[in-house]
Amino acid sequence: MTKSLAKVQKKISKKGVSITSLHENSRNSQRLRRASARDDKLARVSAARTKVNKPHMQRIAHFKGAAKSSQAPWEVEKLQQLIQNYIQRDDEEVAKLEAERRPGRPRSTREDLLKQRIAMEEREYEGGFWMPDMTDTANLGLLRDWNGEWTSLNTLRYVRLAKNGVIHDSSFPPKGQS
Repeated sequence: MTKSLAKVQKKISKKGVSITSLHENSRNSQRLRRASARDDKLARVSAARTKVNKPHMQRIAHFKGAAKSSQAPWEVEKLQQLIQNYIQRDDEEVAKLEAERRPGRPRSTREDLLKQRIAMEEREYEGGFWMPDMTDTANLGLLRDWNGEWTSLNTLRYVRLAKNGVIHDSSFPPKGQS
């Protein structure tokens, strides 16, 4: 049985029937509706999955960019500085939004979202910031060679680095305080 909309359309048109001249409740029109609904659902699910994965992808890309500059494994102090740089990446935009706001006016939605994200990342850093293990040479090489796709992230090892310098192993994708 064909699944995708294009395949269903092709199969129906091979019968010599014009797709535009189908009866409203015929078998072929029902097949077209089911295939169209299936394609729509797959597109929605894919877009939702991409939206959920985006913050993790951006985080890994940030650490990949930093990993390209060094061949040797990173020290904990350098990693903590890198995490601070990551958390403070939007400070300029927040300052600009605060400067643009007139006195006595409420914060903009964008400013609220940025401040919430910064606060959430600070809380995560207190308990352990999820990141690829950059203290291991082999994992650092894998990170440098990462092609930017979600499916290839499971080959990397991950850790949680706390603000006090304690490193714990973690899993992919991050689930709570794993």
